[in-house]
Amino acid sequence: MKLLEHYILRRVFQMMLTALLPVLAIIWTTQVLGRINLVTDSGQSVGSFMKLATLILPTIIPAVLPFALVIGITQTLSAMNNDSELAVIDAAGAPRSIINRPIVVFTILLSIFSFFMANFVEPKLRVAAREMVAAAYADLLSTVIEEKTFRRIEDGLYVQISERLSGRVLKGLLVADSRDPAYDLIYYAREGAVDETGTALVMRDGEVHRKAPDGNVSVVRFDSYSFDLSDLTQTRGQAQLHALDRDLPYLFSPDMTDPDVKRNYGEYRSELHKRLTTWTFPFVFALIALALSGNARSHREARIPPMATALTIALVIFWLGNYTVKLTEKNEAYAPLIYLLPLVSGGIAALKLWQGKAWRLPRPLSDSTARAMRAINVRLAGSETSGEEEAR
Repeated sequence: MKLLEHYILRRVFQMMLTALLPVLAIIWTTQVLGRINLVTDSGQSVGSFMKLATLILPTIIPAVLPFALVIGITQTLSAMNNDSELAVIDAAGAPRSIINRPIVVFTILLSIFSFFMANFVEPKLRVAAREMVAAAYADLLSTVIEEKTFRRIEDGLYVQISERLSGRVLKGLLVADSRDPAYDLIYYAREGAVDETGTALVMRDGEVHRKAPDGNVSVVRFDSYSFDLSDLTQTRGQAQLHALDRDLPYLFSPDMTDPDVKRNYGEYRSELHKRLTTWTFPFVFALIALALSGNARSHREARIPPMATALTIALVIFWLGNYTVKLTEKNEAYAPLIYLLPLVSGGIAALKLWQGKAWRLPRPLSDSTARAMRAINVRLAGSETSGEEEAR
């Protein structure tokens, strides 16, 4: 690779990282804060929370990477154009490939990276995160590990203990169960214990208050009472996997006996088509950015900033891609649209690059933009003149 190609590639890479890292940090923070209940509800340590946050971070990269790449390319080439570097390259007789080649090779590598991340690495990390959350909630004792504090086990079910002793013994139990709309139940017990299987909470020497919808309350004392936990431990101890959590081989041949596959087969079908196309977005967006900003232009030429145009086109393509995926989820006949979108948009950009022509504004829009810019310059010049006269 030539010295000039190294120079362009280094600037694009640095600018891409400058755009990628802040956006990645913001999205990662919002995703992590949405799972803060792992600590607040389940009594897990901060170390467990940070491990979960680490598992989430790589899953965000494939979605943010294409847009950071667009910013890196357009900002670098626009800065080179403003510094007359692109004009000097053209005047020296250098071929256009000296600008395009390092960026295209770099984006091909990024596309391959996105393919492996989205289809193999990301699903494993998602499964690990789900299993971690499921394991945190599997044991009832972990959800009430703090003494003298109410803990929500699930909607309508709360537990409090006064003291936790060795041997899985709990002192001063209070259980409030309002999951059944027909009545509310409140259990009091001097002590209790979760059995070894974790499927039952055995309470001793207590009473249960049952409140009917009409307001009547009945009180029953008991020497021993078993509270069923089997539904909670089964649902919380098993990670529920969905289409997003599956790797590419599984999506090609899903297990039709899986209840989630039977219930949401359209999601698995659309997810497969999405995985086979979205990895090309870095390459397609790079071609669009090059077609918009890869040519030397005069500073007096009226045009919308290439970054704004490229990001707008990239966002439209990204939105259309997700929209066609949703359509395919309901009807497989829309599946070809998922593949046509990157092929058509990338093909048009590649044709413009091969022809050596830059994308320009339509003539009416270009003329109106030029007139608006001239009017702004005249007003600015007039305000500067009046300010100088007042100063005199």
